Amino acid sequence: MNNAIKAMVGGLAGACALTLLHETARRLMPDAPRMDVLGMRSITKIMKKAGEEPPQNKEELHNWALAGDMLSNSLFYSLAGTGKDAWWRGAILGAAAGAGAVFLPGPLGLGEEPSNKTHKTQAMTIGYYLLGGMVAAAVGHALSSDED
Repeated sequence: MNNAIKAMVGGLAGACALTLLHETARRLMPDAPRMDVLGMRSITKIMKKAGEEPPQNKEELHNWALAGDMLSNSLFYSLAGTGKDAWWRGAILGAAAGAGAVFLPGPLGLGEEPSNKTHKTQAMTIGYYLLGGMVAAAVGHALSSDED
């Protein structure tokens, strides 16, 4: 398996960990980040600007948002790559994604509450994305450790 595929596997693992954590936490904690809500708002906004009608069924729109999150986060986290340097790249990517998830939704017109509801929500948002980056790094490193 070449390094690009290994990095993509790591990215997918990071995205799966992030999505699983978000989806579980939102069901259990009132202050949990609601990145699914930001995803649904993003899809709606983009589709309307493109002159298309977004899904009216909330469950279908939610599924689209989860699929979009999985794809985009997999690609993003795959940048952590492989080898021993995957650790610092995963940490930087995760922290940057978390900070972006806290600070960008408001200026992008998506609302601030889903990732900024409380200080606890902000900390969880950054922590979850950091965890995703570290999972991507761990998998990328593990897949390449036999070659280092």
